[in-house]
Amino acid sequence: MKINRLHIIIFIEAVLIVIISGLLFFTMTKSTELDSLMPVSENEISKEVPKSSTPASGTFPSDVLDLKNWKITLPIGSSESPIEVKQPVLNKYELRPWFVVNPKGEGVRFRAPVNSVTTSGSNYPRSELREMSADGKEKASWSSSQGIHTMELDQAITAVPKTKRHVVAGQIHDADDDIIVIRLEYPNLYVNVDGDNVVTLDKNYTLGKQFTVKFVAHDGKTDIFYNKSDEPVYTLIKDYMGGYFKAGAYTQSNCSREASSVCTDDNYGEVILYDVSVTHQ
Repeated sequence: MKINRLHIIIFIEAVLIVIISGLLFFTMTKSTELDSLMPVSENEISKEVPKSSTPASGTFPSDVLDLKNWKITLPIGSSESPIEVKQPVLNKYELRPWFVVNPKGEGVRFRAPVNSVTTSGSNYPRSELREMSADGKEKASWSSSQGIHTMELDQAITAVPKTKRHVVAGQIHDADDDIIVIRLEYPNLYVNVDGDNVVTLDKNYTLGKQFTVKFVAHDGKTDIFYNKSDEPVYTLIKDYMGGYFKAGAYTQSNCSREASSVCTDDNYGEVILYDVSVTHQ
């Protein structure tokens, strides 16, 4: 058979296509192998955080509250590993309906339903701030016996679970466990220490009633002030290390405490936080 020039050109083009395809496959394979060995960047990690919605009001929670030295734990994610949002992402972040500015625009709503995920150290869900330092880059950690550590909260508890009607709305934690908390066992509002209600703040709290609480840790003591009282309503005498403040909604129920018919997103604890301030001296 006579081989003309056209046949030769077609043959050469076919060979070139095979060679180029092989080179591309080799390059892509090596690139994938290298990617698997590279550390995950901060941008890639941030993809795990649910995308913030755009506030209808144009206002983010950080526009209402100073969140520079906080992170938030949200009631979503995987079992014993709920989503956390830190700075700088937190600065322009909301997640409906769990962490949003309230309709009037003067407070931030924290909501945690009974059917949501929990941290590894708790059986109960939360939409709750955790104190940080260094503009949100490091976990806050202080001692009750050194310096003066103050958190002031202006807030209202606006919803409780349907069966176990308990919500924690502000606390001090140390390196191991909670130290002192503000706890609503509806309708009684308490100061609670180690699971014991040590002082009743309100015997007939009505949902939505605004109140203030101030925690002051100093000289191995923790004072609690209620509704701008001149004197502490309770003083805990205890030295602790690794201290930090928490604020928001820590729902004290779950689906094992609620009827199966109300193990739903619309059964939750909820707190509106109008102001939170922390100082260290």
